[in-house]
Amino acid sequence: MGKHLAVTAALTAAVALSACGSSKKSASTSNTSSAATPAAAQTSTSSGPYSTSRGSSATGVSGAAVTVSSKHAKKLGTILAAGPKHLTVYLFEGDHGTTSTCTGACEGTWPPVKASGQVGTAGAAMSADLGTTTRPDGSKQVTYKGHPLYYYTKDGDSGDAYGQGIKAFGADWYALRASGSKVDTS
Repeated sequence: MGKHLAVTAALTAAVALSACGSSKKSASTSNTSSAATPAAAQTSTSSGPYSTSRGSSATGVSGAAVTVSSKHAKKLGTILAAGPKHLTVYLFEGDHGTTSTCTGACEGTWPPVKASGQVGTAGAAMSADLGTTTRPDGSKQVTYKGHPLYYYTKDGDSGDAYGQGIKAFGADWYALRASGSKVDTS
């Protein structure tokens, strides 16, 4: 327990120092964080729209980090988004609890929001609702209010929500509100 507290204290100090006077504080557990890795300490791990960010050694955080945040969509209102391109995230009604059932061809169309490092929130997204689940391949998928999160391959920028209301791979797909409820416009 003492080692965990020392590591947490070191991470908090590193984030505070890298923020250069910012009043934001970072609190983390094994699954969630109330603050994302500072933007100044991030580098992109790929150039694709589903890339995540990687914390630098200056923050003491390693591994792929992802931030779930809120955005306003013209027809849907305030919804959740993730990643450096602020892409809409979706829930799959075919999932059971935090267990993802979207694999294979499904995963090719609906890439899971993955993170091997720190996960955080911004905007109206609540850090208490954020978590991760282990996928069948052993990777970590980000969850919100217990829903595994996915991108949609036809969404190319932050203004897109083309996956909203689609029925595919045996169930419906919906964008999420910051409350964790699906956006159902039918």
